[in-house]
Amino acid sequence: MPKVLAKELKDLEEHQLIKRIVIDDYPVKISYKLTPYADTLNPIIYALKDWGINHKKRLFKQVQAV
Repeated sequence: MPKVLAKELKDLEEHQLIKRIVIDDYPVKISYKLTPYADTLNPIIYALKDWGINHKKRLFKQVQAV
């Protein structure tokens, strides 16, 4: 599983959605931070959230009507 996470983080970094921060300590620590470019996804994420809430309400109403 660590290989999958490392690949996903690398992909997000290549797409400029996160920034990798190396903290020179012992042991070395790695941290990640969202980039300002990642913030441009917020309207899309909120739209998907709203759609999901409305979809759940719609399905719940159909189940109650049965």
